[in-house]
Parts: sequence; C-alpha cells; structure tokens
Amino acid sequence: MVPAEAVAGAEPADDGTVSLRDAAESIGVHYMTAYRYVRSGRLPAKKVGSTWRVNVDDLERLAAGEDLETQIVQKSGGGTRAAHRARLESRLIAGDEGGAWGVLDSAMAAGADPDEVLLELLSPSMVSIGARWADGEISIAEEHRASAVAQRLIARLGPRFSRPGRKRGTVVIGSVAGDRHSLPTAMMSDLLRGIGLEVVDLGADTPADSFVMAAEDADRLVAVALCVTSSGLEDSVVEAASAVKAAGISAPVVVGGGAMSDGDAARALGADAWAGDSRGAVELFTELSTGRRPSASA
Repeated sequence: MVPAEAVAGAEPADDGTVSLRDAAESIGVHYMTAYRYVRSGRLPAKKVGSTWRVNVDDLERLAAGEDLETQIVQKSGGGTRAAHRARLESRLIAGDEGGAWGVLDSAMAAGADPDEVLLELLSPSMVSIGARWADGEISIAEEHRASAVAQRLIARLGPRFSRPGRKRGTVVIGSVAGDRHSLPTAMMSDLLRGIGLEVVDLGADTPADSFVMAAEDADRLVAVALCVTSSGLEDSVVEAASAVKAAGISAPVVVGGGAMSDGDAARALGADAWAGDSRGAVELFTELSTGRRPSASA
C-alpha cells in the first residue's frame, strides 16, 4: 500500500489533475510502475499532448489502498468481463492503443474467444463512448480518437478470424451512402469470416452502384448487406436495395445496424431480411450460406 499522506505533496492543476510523474512521486513508486497502473486500467488517466494527467481524487483512492478494479466492476455491473470493458473504454478514450490491446489480450488469455472480444468488449465500449459523446460527457475529439484506436484493434484481431479451406460463399457489406461509420462493417466482416464466409467490405458511405459492382464480381454471392448506423438515411437504403435488384442480382438484400431496429421498416425500404443485432446477423448469414431464402420473420 502507498502512503496516503504522500498525495498531499502533489500540486494539482486547475482541472484537479497532476502529471503522471508527479503522481508517481506522490505515492512513492517509480514512474514506470505508475505507467503500468495506467496501462492496465488500475489508475484512470487522460493523455494531454504527450503527457498523462491523473485526477487527484483517483490518486488519493489508490494511495488509500482502495481497489480501483473492484470499483470499476461494481460501477459496470459486476464481473471480470465488466472490468475488462470499463478498462477498455478508458484506454480507447485516452487514445492508448497499446493499453487497449493489453486489455483485449488479457481477456483472450482468460478464455474469451475473438468473437466475444468484439461482441462483449469492443462493440459495447464504442456504443458507450458514442452515448457519452452525445450526452456531452466527452468531446468529439475523444470520440474520434477512440474510433481510430478501435479500427486498429480490429485490424490486429482480423487474422484470428481467418479459417482455412473452401469458403461458404461471399457477402458484400457496406454502410449506405451518407453513413460515415466503418467500424460496424469491419466488426461484422470479421465475424462472418469466422464462420467461413468470404467478405467484401466496402466500408463507409458506399454509393448504390458500388454495391452492385461488388455483388456482380462476387464468387457465389450469399447476400448483400446494407449497414445503417445513422438516422435519416432511408432514401439511401431504398436506392441501394433497388439498384441491386434492378441489376438482376438474385441474392437477398439484408439490412441492419443501430439505426434500423425494426424488421418491418427494413422490408418496407426494400430489404429481403433484417439483422437485429450482430449475433442474429451471424445466424442469419449462416442460414443463407446453405442456400435458404430468408424467412418472413428474418
């Protein structure tokens, strides 16, 4: 335990924070020890320029011997997975790619599969960060920084979803025109590769004719997936779905994403099927890869 009285020696800035070096000196540990506390999520910190800033309140709790990990677990709803998620969210907002990867690596070492890492850690962390930005709790710069780190984490996880052997078919996926979010399609692409599908990920803001061109070039096309995570893009969905069908492409058009939470609405826009969430989407595409057409409830 570090001596609580030592914290009093740190002179905080106007925002109530001290540098990581001052924090380390205040609690009587080496700078690299304090840095490991930050990278592991034990000590919350925010990167400002090239330096880490630590809130004095968090420093005092650490100095008093309080278990910050236990606090995170309790705040997040309990459980090791909740602690990993809270740590990951903190590292994403801080723009700390190495620390964020350390959280994911730790979760996988503890038995989490790559798909669980995406569905139960990275995805909910980004949803929470988006909500915190919408509520004004974090800045748009922090939200963008977190998204950039998340994109790189997905790239590092990608090879773990690769499966040898003949593919079950191809899915063309992209966010519709006007939707500038590429993370959802990147995560879904990895999940689909994990079940043996070839995936053509067109990324964000995909024009209708790009869906058509990719679908026409695809080997054993299973489906064309339209991702919608921003509201007010119904016309883009209609345009893309109509273009695919007008081109004579027989594979079903699947619509999903955070802004498309109703199957009837998706079908009214021209979709043949709707994916309500990531797990449901994996099940749907697994079924479609067998040659079955989507059911009325899909």
